[in-house]
Amino acid sequence: MNIVLDTNVLVAGLLSPFGPCGKIVRMVSSGELTFSLDARILAEYEEVLCRPKFKFEKDKVIALLDHIQHRGLTVASSPLFQPLPYPDDEPFLEVAIAARVVCLITGNRVHFPSDLCQNVRVLSPSEFMAFYK
Repeated sequence: MNIVLDTNVLVAGLLSPFGPCGKIVRMVSSGELTFSLDARILAEYEEVLCRPKFKFEKDKVIALLDHIQHRGLTVASSPLFQPLPYPDDEPFLEVAIAARVVCLITGNRVHFPSDLCQNVRVLSPSEFMAFYK
């Protein structure tokens, strides 16, 4: 199953491996889920994971990003017809549309108004786990 994983889900899954976000990250790591990304998403992952407040070790972040880049599907996307309320989220929706993913998983569903999502299913981590079962 091909998905797009918002940064907040990745971070939450690394910080708390036992909740829905942690399960999703483990499913991605094991190859059970395939995820799509582009250079902008990878750069955001790196910038956020390297923030001092998370206290992730730099070498482990680099190893994770290498794994993500190797296992993920890199896609080329087109700009959205209409901007999202939060422009930093646009790469995630653009990639989801271009890759024709099953869903975009985010902790911030309100950042992705359904009328702008061009039929991309946007789910919270809990909703995704219920959907996946």
